[in-house]
Amino acid sequence: MIVRDFDDVVEQGGAVSDAHWTSVRMLLADDGMGFSFHITFLEAGSEHTFEYKNHLENVYCVQGKGSITDHATGETHAIKPGTMYALNEHDRHTLRADEELVMACVFNPPVTGREVHREDGSYAAPDDMK
Repeated sequence: MIVRDFDDVVEQGGAVSDAHWTSVRMLLADDGMGFSFHITFLEAGSEHTFEYKNHLENVYCVQGKGSITDHATGETHAIKPGTMYALNEHDRHTLRADEELVMACVFNPPVTGREVHREDGSYAAPDDMK
């Protein structure tokens, strides 16, 4: 069984920050679960374009308001507490935080814990992180 406290993870250096977001990496590849779990905070007023070419991601909004735009379809969806989205086709998307967003995120394959977004909005493939 794996049990972790959010504050302990932060204290032990488990938070990664990039331009206008912080991700607290609660469960990682080394934990052997086949996925990773993060709590991510996106600054109010920020906009992020991501495309996880090497990962699938599922996200659940815990707090805040914003929107997500699918680049392939042009569709924009509201994000608010209770909204879930899954990037099941490595979807290129833009996430906007009208208010600070607090998101629970799952990645498959799992991240190692130190990843930050590359210029194209993706994380490196797991084999490239070794």
